[in-house]
Amino acid sequence: MNASETAAKVRSGELKAEELVKNRILKIKELNPKLNAFLEIFEDSALAQARAVDAKSPETRGRLAGVCVALKDNILYKGHIASCASKMLENYKAPYNATVVEHLLKEDAIIIGRTNMDEFAMGSSNENSAFGPVKNPLDLERVPGGSSGGSAAAVASGMVDMALGSDTGGSIRQPAAFCGIYGIKPTYGSVSRYGLVAFASSADQIGPLTADLEDNALLLEVLSGHDAKDSTSANNPAFKPEEVKTEGLRIGIPSDFLENLNPEILAVLEAAKADLSAKGIIFEEISLPYAKYASPCYYILTSSEASSNLARFDGLRYGYKDNSAGDLEDSYLKDRAEFGPEVKRRIMLGTFSLGSAHAEDYYLKAQKVRNLIKNDFVQAFKQVDAVLMPATPNTAFKIGEKAEDLISLYLSDLYTAPANIAGVPALSFPYGKDSKGLPIGLQLYGNFFDEAKLYALAKLLEK
Repeated sequence: MNASETAAKVRSGELKAEELVKNRILKIKELNPKLNAFLEIFEDSALAQARAVDAKSPETRGRLAGVCVALKDNILYKGHIASCASKMLENYKAPYNATVVEHLLKEDAIIIGRTNMDEFAMGSSNENSAFGPVKNPLDLERVPGGSSGGSAAAVASGMVDMALGSDTGGSIRQPAAFCGIYGIKPTYGSVSRYGLVAFASSADQIGPLTADLEDNALLLEVLSGHDAKDSTSANNPAFKPEEVKTEGLRIGIPSDFLENLNPEILAVLEAAKADLSAKGIIFEEISLPYAKYASPCYYILTSSEASSNLARFDGLRYGYKDNSAGDLEDSYLKDRAEFGPEVKRRIMLGTFSLGSAHAEDYYLKAQKVRNLIKNDFVQAFKQVDAVLMPATPNTAFKIGEKAEDLISLYLSDLYTAPANIAGVPALSFPYGKDSKGLPIGLQLYGNFFDEAKLYALAKLLEK
């Protein structure tokens, strides 16, 4: 059963939510020691939630009744730890619920635990967690992708039905591709960020990771909607993928952005193109001349925002406090030493880019490039309905393989970062495997608030 079918059986009374949760907890306890996907199981609260769902009358049970959902460790759930996989927040308990958590609870989903991640969502491999790396359930020697690798591994291994991640430059879509599941970065503003610990506020977006396409659309529908607590929240219309007529839709192929593509990924891309063409989809070559600059643009802009956002974790207002500090300077040095190396690297890059001597050359120039990239997509969507490209330049790599090659690691975001820079939606879906048997993920970009079209097109390629 997928999650939609599970919820239907719980609503009808055919299945009991409490039994489903008990089974999930057993599976997590069995598999998690190998995968390190979960940092904590919310056993007591999950079982209490399940009993409350079972006690409801059938007609009042929600759309996700009894469905177990995992939260990335940067999404607040009142009374539970949200550490961002950092020693800085190791014992921080959320004082309120994120808006997405409120949406889940309203629909009777069971929040079963918090998942491991790259510290403060900074990374592409899930090796930057203060609590150890997550392992890919398809090959324990390989990374699951980052920064939402714990959520992706939890779904791909069957420990949960659904999981939430956050995507700032590809952190939902890249793990989805590496683990062979579905993940979407929605249009910026379509899902509230209230209660998400900020990395880079102009690019962060919460979204779903699922093993099933229908489940992904259902979960996004539950999460979406205007939120007065988020000033960037949009009044987006409800989307219904089943109502989209796909015949005659046009998909763009950005040939100028796909040079030197891995041959195995190129072959899968061509196979998907042929598959869609046979189902009435029209393909056109398009140009995204500035998209290739999205990755450097992303690292300057997001590091700058991270430098500002993470300034609050100073040991005085938030975060770790070393009580042996002698004075203010000593306090800063000791307290902020709890950040991991990747977080420190990005804070330093951001502080440099925002400095008065460099802001015009780096931060302001990156903002101008951001507008050019966004305009690339605005122009493309006047010509086509969606854009097809790979989700990642390569399939899942081995743990430690890119530890000394940061440029190569950062370029893992090559095909995902443009969506965050432009604010458009992008859906990663599994389609084919490489010679090692590892999944290859492709990606559909859509126009603003046009997620329904992406789901309808992906449905044509569902295996």
